[in-house]
Amino acid sequence: MPKTIAEKILCQKLGRDVSAGEIVVSPVDLAFAQDTTGPLTVREYRGSGFKKLANKYKTVLFLDHAAPSPQAQLATDHILLRDFAAETGCVLSDVGRGVCHQIVAEQMARPGDVIVGADSHTVTAGALGAFATGMGSSDIAVAFALGQTWFRVPESIRIELKGRFPPGVSAKDLILHLIGKIGADGATYQALEFGGKAVETMSMPGRLTIANMAVEAGAKLGIFPSDAITEKYLKDMGRPQDYRPITPDKGASYERTIEIDLATLEPTVARPHTVDNVTLARELSGVKIHQVFLGTCTNGRLEDLSIAVSILRGNKCAPGTRLVVVPASQRVLMEALEIGYITILVEAGALIASPGCGACLGLHQGVLGDGEACLSTANRNFKGRMGNPNSFVYLASPATAAATALTGYVADPREVL
Repeated sequence: MPKTIAEKILCQKLGRDVSAGEIVVSPVDLAFAQDTTGPLTVREYRGSGFKKLANKYKTVLFLDHAAPSPQAQLATDHILLRDFAAETGCVLSDVGRGVCHQIVAEQMARPGDVIVGADSHTVTAGALGAFATGMGSSDIAVAFALGQTWFRVPESIRIELKGRFPPGVSAKDLILHLIGKIGADGATYQALEFGGKAVETMSMPGRLTIANMAVEAGAKLGIFPSDAITEKYLKDMGRPQDYRPITPDKGASYERTIEIDLATLEPTVARPHTVDNVTLARELSGVKIHQVFLGTCTNGRLEDLSIAVSILRGNKCAPGTRLVVVPASQRVLMEALEIGYITILVEAGALIASPGCGACLGLHQGVLGDGEACLSTANRNFKGRMGNPNSFVYLASPATAAATALTGYVADPREVL
């Protein structure tokens, strides 16, 4: 029977035929937690009486959400995770290395892998053709110990993409458009499988952005085929041996198919306080923005900084509008320094923070004041998400973010390009 990408990966992992709706127990290739979910994962692991990790080299703890720690309790949680890593021999990614999802993409995820993480945006690795999904801390503790976990094989929704992005439009606009179209629960426990001619020319950073936000439509997975783009990315990351092609079978069964022509898209913004509350950037031209945040596991990659630099070069941020920039990883920061992007951003008025999650979760480095509005390249804009329930968060692309930083109001980047 023809298989979707999700079905095909689990078939290969289990060595037998599986289909959507079936309950399976699958080996896990990578299991991880970060510093807000990791302490509970460690306590559950210890409380369950586990003594040994299934594979210490494929068990990872990331210190990224509060990095460096802004207060004593979080610093103490970091000690707990560092001690657990020393005790078990698992991999520790310490403060300053970057966001877990970006490092997983750069260094760890492989096409065909089954990846679980105690973070909902674990779906990001689906951009490389991995079966990657977030789970609760207790489930991850079991995966640490047993090296396997259970899934209900998800049904898949085919997202058929054609055309090319117009100037000023990018992958972030596409995924916001899709979430607005199907709703925040439009793909609950299903796989969003992206395909079509447009995917063949879509960059890996763009794919990572889209896969990252699949969960904002309720999806279990956001997954792309592993193809020539994947192969080039892994080669650029120094991991050519990790590549293998994975594509859906012709005639695979989908719950439904959604067709999108990229050429019809415009710069798109999610308004407070839900991700599916979308509109076009040009419809919000009078909305004052006090802070622009460029970064996160959604849009903190070099390509994203490059887009912002192309708009901000030789210009200054609007008076009264702060620009906070957080590279997604140490690698991104080093490359941006070498190319000169950081200098251009600082000259434009940006504040550059240590690689990590930064202002996204509202723990530190960019908490908003009462009544303030932020336009962010992150993936969530829930009430209080950035640390203050009396503030307002808009989500948009790096191009829209840079244009907004220049004007001080939500701006359509096509007006400044």
